[in-house]
Amino acid sequence: MRRRVRARNAAAFAAAAVTAATATALAAGAAPPTRGAAAERCGWIVNPTPGNWSLVDRDGSWEIAAQGGYHAEGMDRIPDLSARDWTVTNGSSYGYGCGCMRVAADARRQRVARILAVRQKPLGACRADPRLKRPH
Repeated sequence: MRRRVRARNAAAFAAAAVTAATATALAAGAAPPTRGAAAERCGWIVNPTPGNWSLVDRDGSWEIAAQGGYHAEGMDRIPDLSARDWTVTNGSSYGYGCGCMRVAADARRQRVARILAVRQKPLGACRADPRLKRPH
C-alpha cells in the first residue's frame, strides 16, 4: 500500500513540476508547448508588412509572427521567397507566395510554434486549390 501511495505522490509531484515549468516559460514569452508530431502544411505564405507572417492553408490562417510580438521558433528557415513566384502587395517586397512548411503548431491558438522546413511552390499550385482562399 505504501509503495502505491509513494508512486502516486511522485507522479503528482512530477506533473505539478512540469505544469509550473510550462507556466513560467509561457510567462517569459516562450512558444507554447506543442502536442503531437510536426506536420506539413501547404498554402499561401503571407508577409504583408515588416515582421508579420502567416500561413493560410485548408484549415485556416496560422500565425507565424507578429511585428513587435510573437515569433515562431525557426523563422530563419524561411528563405527569400520574394526572389521568384511572389506577388508583391505592399512596397517593394511584401506580399505572398505559395509553399509548404513542416511545422509544429498549436492548433488551439492557430499558431505555428516551430518551423522545421520551408519549400516554395509555384503560385499556380495554390491558385489551383479550390480550398485555399486567395490572400488580399
